[in-house]
Amino acid sequence: MGKLIAIANQKGGVGKTTTTVNLAACLGVLDKKVLLIDADPQANASSGLGIDVDTVELGTYQLLEHNCTAQEAIQKTSATNVDIISAHIDLVAIEIELVNVEQREYMLKQAIESVKSDYDYILIDCAPSLGLLTLNALTAADSVIIPIQCEYFALEGLGKLLNTIKSVQKIHNEHLDIEGLLLTMYDSRLRLSNQVVEEVQNHFTNMVFKTIIQRNVRLSEAPSHGESIIYYDVNSKGATNYLSLAKEIISKQ
Repeated sequence: MGKLIAIANQKGGVGKTTTTVNLAACLGVLDKKVLLIDADPQANASSGLGIDVDTVELGTYQLLEHNCTAQEAIQKTSATNVDIISAHIDLVAIEIELVNVEQREYMLKQAIESVKSDYDYILIDCAPSLGLLTLNALTAADSVIIPIQCEYFALEGLGKLLNTIKSVQKIHNEHLDIEGLLLTMYDSRLRLSNQVVEEVQNHFTNMVFKTIIQRNVRLSEAPSHGESIIYYDVNSKGATNYLSLAKEIISKQ
């Protein structure tokens, strides 16, 4: 059975999509079969893996509406061993459309049950909110990775997210674990970056990944080429960091 990991934080710009895309590609390179589910209406994870989002006919939106099967929505990507269920801007409407549907928090869980055994890992790129889309991801997931950027206000909102995770554990998914807190956008030259790392590690100890994602120009260039960092520049710091994260996650299993 595939391990299903949601990458979530209601704060925008913390490296959720960057992490989802590059972790998926690195797990794929390490011979793991991966499915990426893009649950963010901005569809950046889809375009970051070379998918033309304007041509997506069956994706996360149709899947959540139960208008298609997971098998029908899955597309191949250019990354080795990585498939995707793409997002589309239509996904914005899902919160309103599902509001009166019974068991609306379980729509994603039910929809992907049939493909879980086809993959080693299923990664869900969550929207930067704690709405119904993210709730569906957390209800379906085995665990959650929380990216935290090494900048001022890094821990702002984290308590809210941890409370949401607690209530999901209580009501919808008692097996949901925290896979780890991932420090991103780290710049060793900045005192602030080092302070944030220290603060997070002191406060959350074993919950924090050993791997830290450093600031890296190549990492921010890669999505505009529709490629993950491992294909765009295998020798970059970003590729080294995400390979290290992939190995850390595999070693936990």
